[in-house]
Amino acid sequence: MADETLRSPGIFDGHNDLILRMITGKVTAAALREGTLGGHIDLPRARHGGLAGGFFAIFVPGTDENAIRMEEFSKPAYDLPLPPPVDHATALEITRQGFAAARSLQAEGVIKVCTDIDSLEAALPGPAMAAVLHIEGAEAIGPDLAELDEFHALGLRSLGPVWSRPTIFGDGVPFRYPSDPDTGPGLTEAGKRLIGACNRLKIVVDLSHLNARGFDDVARLSDAPLVATHSNAWEICPHARNLTDRQLAMIAESDGMVGINLATGFLRPDGQMAADMSLDLLIRHLDHLISRLGEDRVGFGSDFDGAIVPEVIGDCAGLPNLRRALRERGINQRLMQKLCQGNWMRVLRRTWGG
Repeated sequence: MADETLRSPGIFDGHNDLILRMITGKVTAAALREGTLGGHIDLPRARHGGLAGGFFAIFVPGTDENAIRMEEFSKPAYDLPLPPPVDHATALEITRQGFAAARSLQAEGVIKVCTDIDSLEAALPGPAMAAVLHIEGAEAIGPDLAELDEFHALGLRSLGPVWSRPTIFGDGVPFRYPSDPDTGPGLTEAGKRLIGACNRLKIVVDLSHLNARGFDDVARLSDAPLVATHSNAWEICPHARNLTDRQLAMIAESDGMVGINLATGFLRPDGQMAADMSLDLLIRHLDHLISRLGEDRVGFGSDFDGAIVPEVIGDCAGLPNLRRALRERGINQRLMQKLCQGNWMRVLRRTWGG
C-alpha cells in the first residue's frame, strides 16, 4: 500500500498537550513550524503522518516538586498522590499565556483556530492543523464564572472541569491502578453552574479525568452530548482514568463520543506506562467501545505531548502505522473516515450547532 494512502483520512484528534510545551518554554511556534526535536507534534511531522488537527489543550502545570513520577507507573499496582490545587491567580496567568501561545501558533501557520463547525471542516485539509482550543482543568475560572466568557471570546470551545487535581468545581480521578472511577464526591454547586454556562455558550464539556459521581452529575444536568475526549475502556484496562460500561451506556444514550487515548498505561491491561506494546491492545479497546457505543461515537484522543504512547506509533508522524493496523484488522474506508474525523465532526456539530 502506498504511503500516501496511509496518511488519509486525516486524523482529527481529541487531545494533545502541545501548548503545554510552549508554556513551559520547551519549544517555540517558529520551531514547530519548521520541525523540532523532541515531543510528539510539529507541523512537518503532522503533515507526514496525516494529523489534520484536534483539540489543543491549555493546561496549568504544577510545581516540579509535586510532579508525578513516571517510574511509579511501572509498579504492579499504584496510587499516585496528586499535586495540590493550583491557586486561581497563578492558573489565570498561565491560562492566558496558553491562549497567547495559540495565537502565536496561528500566526506561524502551525494551526488554524476554529470556533464553529464550518470553519473546522474547511480547515481540515490544511496546510495548518485545524485547532479547537480546550482547557484541561478549570482552575483559571473563579466561582462567578466571569473568566469563562473571556476565554470563549478568545476561542475556547471545549473545557474539562477538572484534571486529576481537585478544583472548586469537582474532583478528578487519581492515577490509580487497579481502580474504578468512583473515587470521590460529585460536582460542587459551582461545578453545576459551570456545566449550565458551558451549555449556554455551546462549549463541549469533557468528561475525561472527571470521577464517576461528577460524570453522573454532568449527565443529569447537561443538554449536550456526553464527550470524553481521551479515555479508554475500563473492562480492558481497569484504571481509574477509564470508562466503565455503565458510563459508556450513558454516553451512547446521549449520542456522545469517546476518543481513544494512546497513553499506554490506559491501554494495557496491566496498567503499565510502557511503550513496548502491540496495537492489538488498542484494537481491543476500539472493538469494545464500538460494541457499546456504535460506529458513530468513537474516534481518537491521542494525548500526544502528554503521555507515553506505543513505540510503534512514536509521535504524530507514526499515525500511518495506526491506519495500517486498522486496515489489517478489516476496517473499511467508510468506518475509517468516521473514526479518523467524521465522528468528531458529527458530535461537534450537535454540540455547537450549524
